[in-house]
Amino acid sequence: MKTCLINGREYDFSEGETILEVARRNQIFIPTLCRFAPLKHEPGTCRVCLVKVTDEHGTRMTTSCDTRMLAGMRVDTLSKEVRERQRTQVELLFADHDQNCVACARHGDCELQDLGQAVGLTQNRFAETLHPCAARPLDLSANGIIRDMSKCVRCLRCVEVCRTIQGVHALTIDGKGLETCIGVGLAPNQSTSACVQCGQCILVCPTGALSERDDNDQVLDWLTDPEITTVFSFAPSVRVLLGEEFGFEPGTNVEGRIVAALKSLGADIVTDTDFGADVVIMEEGTELLGRIREKGVLPMFTSCCPGWINYAEKHYPLILPHLSTTRSPQGVQGSLAKTYLPAKMSIDAKRIRTISIMPCTAKKDECARPELATNGVRDTDRVLTVREFARLLRRTGIDLGKLAPAPLDNPYMSDSTGAAVIFGTTGGVMEAAIRTVYAVLNGKELEGIDVHAIRGLDGLREAEINLGPEYGTIKVAIAHTLRNARKLAEQAVRGESPYTFIEVMACPGGCVNGGGIPRVKGEYHLGGKRRRHSLFCLDQNMPRRQSHNNPQIKRLYEEFLDAPNSEKAHHLLHTHYSDRSGTLTESIACNKARLTLTE
Repeated sequence: MKTCLINGREYDFSEGETILEVARRNQIFIPTLCRFAPLKHEPGTCRVCLVKVTDEHGTRMTTSCDTRMLAGMRVDTLSKEVRERQRTQVELLFADHDQNCVACARHGDCELQDLGQAVGLTQNRFAETLHPCAARPLDLSANGIIRDMSKCVRCLRCVEVCRTIQGVHALTIDGKGLETCIGVGLAPNQSTSACVQCGQCILVCPTGALSERDDNDQVLDWLTDPEITTVFSFAPSVRVLLGEEFGFEPGTNVEGRIVAALKSLGADIVTDTDFGADVVIMEEGTELLGRIREKGVLPMFTSCCPGWINYAEKHYPLILPHLSTTRSPQGVQGSLAKTYLPAKMSIDAKRIRTISIMPCTAKKDECARPELATNGVRDTDRVLTVREFARLLRRTGIDLGKLAPAPLDNPYMSDSTGAAVIFGTTGGVMEAAIRTVYAVLNGKELEGIDVHAIRGLDGLREAEINLGPEYGTIKVAIAHTLRNARKLAEQAVRGESPYTFIEVMACPGGCVNGGGIPRVKGEYHLGGKRRRHSLFCLDQNMPRRQSHNNPQIKRLYEEFLDAPNSEKAHHLLHTHYSDRSGTLTESIACNKARLTLTE
């Protein structure tokens, strides 16, 4: 160990540590914006972490995030001179930034605002002197994500997460000087770019430069229209996510409070997307058995994740024949809410508006897919992310923590099983499918219903599953993040895959870490493990843990669909995919080359 002085006190450090690392390890605060420790991202672009250094080379101001600590170095982080230099740098950041904060999606939850307070900023001397940031792009083309470069501070976090976590390479560094901002490569806009709208970039963006498209006003219009029947549903993971927005510990189950909040808002019917997840298992499991029996295209990949579907269509269309045609739980829920539910409750289907609460920004894109519409009318009319729904509750004065839990009481589309609950985490869809497929093949339930062999958080996992005497043992695989999914897709297209069934979730850890979840400043998926644990606990405590044992599912098939994969079920609950790669191959290759040059 070597020693240095910070603000006159002696500290030990290891060779190779930066000044910022030594300071943070010793609880010495140095303001910074571009640094993002969870991704090991320290590009040194914001220049806010200035400190005064004295060593054998003299005295100078330097950025602490990319300056290595040296033996005997004296570092000043608190003097008037240092504080003024830091404050000036923050002023310059604000001067090159849209300062209409009240209209920003991140108002009150912005790391740049926090930084202004940290350095004691009370005015901006340069607000009118720099090039107007409004000249940078405002991209409204995508269904799920808004890209407003007038709010970009060029921290490059979004580029890093898109490249290293997802391997998508959709975002690039465009322009130079004051024109520099985050672009989408050769594509004309976000919608036609390589972006799959997973929303992981939003989770790491420190400002409102990247945000989800807000649909709260439209939902409020429907809630206050007496001619419209609003049907809400919420995804499995939402019950262990929403509470974080209102001060609950990560993983707290607030299902009953969600129902109470929706009823307080004036929702006409509240259903549970867990019901749709149980239907997916019936359809997807039957589809898998059909492919095995009829020697169809294998391995079969799950199709619940819209980020994965977008990736397959845009980046790797050769894999499309391997995708299950079963809709996602949201797609199933939306279709049945406008067909089955009106028939059972004597409601005019034309008056129904379906609103889905999801942990995912790509779900906004999914609901706009023309394949998931009937005569041009969406089956799922709008999707609210968890963050949006929290904003909606706050806008209407509803505090989740003050609500008494209320039960789901819809007699047709609200009952669910433990198998549906675990859809919210990586491996959950696979485990739910195995429980039902085994029972269908063998006429009895799987012993030891918890399939521990496929649980875990490794990006790629595999297991051998014994399906009984008729089909013996099959190999299955699970991938989360698109970088890992690509490896399994390439293997399948080459005809070298040893697997029969593969689950893919685009987001790290699955839906509990989706792009629309509560955001924690400076952190990345901080509560993911606790959310995941809560879902498994909910599963263990459910009275029914296999999708085929859900009484409402049995009634659905007996009274409406006839059987899984029937002609009617195929019409209402299945879909198809399209090659959307176009010129993206060239664009993605160019994006990778440009990013390599900037490293």
